[in-house]
Amino acid sequence: MLALRLLILVLVVAALVVAALPVLVLLDLLGGGTGYGLCAGGLQACPERFTAGPTLAVYLVVSLMVVVAIIRLATHLYRRLQR
Repeated sequence: MLALRLLILVLVVAALVVAALPVLVLLDLLGGGTGYGLCAGGLQACPERFTAGPTLAVYLVVSLMVVVAIIRLATHLYRRLQR
């Protein structure tokens, strides 16, 4: 039971990190950084093509949906084990 609760906690933290990742990348780019490696030369010298943003958004949305689905399954299993 404790392991399942810890798994749920780790998954919730992972979902929060995935949801906050675009904001963190943008804040790093605005501060003159590399966007955590997304644009090596900064925002002005970013060689990424114009589809990189939507592609990254799709990856983030899909990964968030997978993490949320696993959270739902884990909480369902936790409730079933409590009975």
